[in-house]
Amino acid sequence: MKFRSDPRQIRGSLAPVVTPFTDDGALDPDGLRALIRWQLASGSHGISIGGSTGEPGAQSTEERVEAMRIAAETIADQVPFLPGTGSAKLAETLELTSAARDLGADAALIITPYYARPTQEALYRWYATVANEFPDLPLIVYNVPSRTAVEIEPATVARLFRDFDNIVGIKETTKDFEHFSRTYHACGPELLMWSGIELLCLPLLALGGAGFVSALANIAPAAVARMYELWAAGDQDGARDLHYRLHPLVDLLFVETNPAPAKWVLKDAGLLGSAHVRPPLIEPTETGLAKIKALRTAGADLLDFPA
Repeated sequence: MKFRSDPRQIRGSLAPVVTPFTDDGALDPDGLRALIRWQLASGSHGISIGGSTGEPGAQSTEERVEAMRIAAETIADQVPFLPGTGSAKLAETLELTSAARDLGADAALIITPYYARPTQEALYRWYATVANEFPDLPLIVYNVPSRTAVEIEPATVARLFRDFDNIVGIKETTKDFEHFSRTYHACGPELLMWSGIELLCLPLLALGGAGFVSALANIAPAAVARMYELWAAGDQDGARDLHYRLHPLVDLLFVETNPAPAKWVLKDAGLLGSAHVRPPLIEPTETGLAKIKALRTAGADLLDFPA
């Protein structure tokens, strides 16, 4: 929890690492350790697990806690650790967030509760409950309406940001770029904001963003980290060039439902022992695989897999 006391240090490319499974569907601890070590060696500025890319809804609470334990031990305070600890159930969210705190996470990423479609007042009370329970743990609101069927509005984020010192930021995973700007306008520049939409990662930095939590870092961690570093160094042209060169790999990720394409690429590169995704997801179909291979070829110069 090296970075817990000053979450403003949590900047750059925070890789949302996939959860490796064996061919029979069991959690693969060695695979997770290997992926995190590769992320660290590739220059990722932080590590997140248990977000949408990590298939949390297909895991038990015990499995999610075990994955957090493995990640925390492997990261060992080298970079910030931001596990996703949200759920559709409040009790489960509190249990997972408690485990993250005790394991030394620097902050917790809390998804808006999915399926129930709560009102804005209900969302406020949900996050207020979590914030009151963990006053010393920085919390990050996770807005991903395509997965949850509910969007937390800028005014609600501002109310939470104003009322709770430990609610420090938001991961915005919406293609409505106005939402990014309106949230900043409502909260002020002190809010930390990360993009979870790949093609909005670079544009967010122009608004004052802290970085990105991009699934693309699973297959091109060095390039994604470099894009942030170029921007931070003032090389806007270099960052913009890299942004456009990454387009084929972004398209690859979403040929079929994320993270199935990324897992197939990682297995084919020898970084995963299995491309298994848990139901209701499936591994890429034959048609999808042809597109994935073509897009991988188009973006091959930005893939830097270990020999």
